[in-house]
Amino acid sequence: MRVLAAMSGGVDSAVAAARAVDAGHEVVGVHLALSATPGTLRTGSRGCCSKEDAGDARRAADVLGIPFYVWDFADRFKEDVIDDFVAAYAAGETPNPCLRCNEKIKFSALADRAVALGFDAVVTGHYARLEDGVLRRAVDADKDQSYVLAVLTAQQLSRAMFPVGDTPKPRIRAEAAERGLAVANKPDSHDICFIPSGDTRAFLGAKIGIRPGAVVDADGQVLARHEGVHGFTIGQRKGLGLPGPAADGKPRYVTGIDPDSGTVRVGSAEDLRVRTIEAERAIWTSGSAPAGPIECVAQVRAHGGTAPAVAESVDDGLIVRLREPLTGVARGQAVVLYRPDPQGDEVIGSGTISGTVREPVASETGAEAAR
Repeated sequence: MRVLAAMSGGVDSAVAAARAVDAGHEVVGVHLALSATPGTLRTGSRGCCSKEDAGDARRAADVLGIPFYVWDFADRFKEDVIDDFVAAYAAGETPNPCLRCNEKIKFSALADRAVALGFDAVVTGHYARLEDGVLRRAVDADKDQSYVLAVLTAQQLSRAMFPVGDTPKPRIRAEAAERGLAVANKPDSHDICFIPSGDTRAFLGAKIGIRPGAVVDADGQVLARHEGVHGFTIGQRKGLGLPGPAADGKPRYVTGIDPDSGTVRVGSAEDLRVRTIEAERAIWTSGSAPAGPIECVAQVRAHGGTAPAVAESVDDGLIVRLREPLTGVARGQAVVLYRPDPQGDEVIGSGTISGTVREPVASETGAEAAR
């Protein structure tokens, strides 16, 4: 096939491109310029899309002997990923920008342009596997990225290739060194790529501005003031501006966020236990929704946060009823469904979390539990 290799400048995408060449495909490398003002250098493992990254990608392409281009997607990235990220936090949600980048940039904008230019597929260094059109977890569980790829439709998956998903990360680095790729020992990127400082609250504050509000307990008593709900997420324990723990000595966590009133509610760890998840924008990797309820394993964070569940398609969304409660479930994140077989590695579908119903305690009414 004629394939376009998305080369970030890191080791994973370089080896993915190399494996595509080995497989006999006609490979062209492309680096996505996602920042209108790229930095000269990365800060260790933070940040990406720098001039250094573009140079590393070009050198890797030279070693592989493939054509290489830089495509400017900065405007599209700002609109579909950065602006979406800021708007979601302003609305009291907790978005996942990597997930949105895969959905809107790498496997939509980039893939659409690739197809228009006559390419058959896009190759990336994501840690996941595609087998007969089925998206599966990577062999390396610590690096698995199937969660952030679960937003891809069947059509998008049909023109994707993940050559490194069947190999543990240490072996990928060793292979890169054997191939003479200078990025073999380059640090992995961490945190959010467009916030190289790692200070998400400061980044959001500069974009959103000050919107004062109160931090209250379950009874509505004001415990502290804050400068904006964008500084909080469900399950957060630190940085709440509280003088100390609750009266019983237990730590307090963010249990609710109301962007309209600017209220951040805190409570105990027990208050975070969720039994039902409501999601919108459901995507089924098979291309069609199941006819009725299905058994599955639900995952609500990129790493961890899994529980057996029953999921059901409702209109263009889904309802997930957990057999075991999960904590730290936030609106704006994705709930990803895996098939509950012994391997547990096949992605069934996903949805964007729009609401939750927490596990009630004995003294609560149903309405109180659903807060």
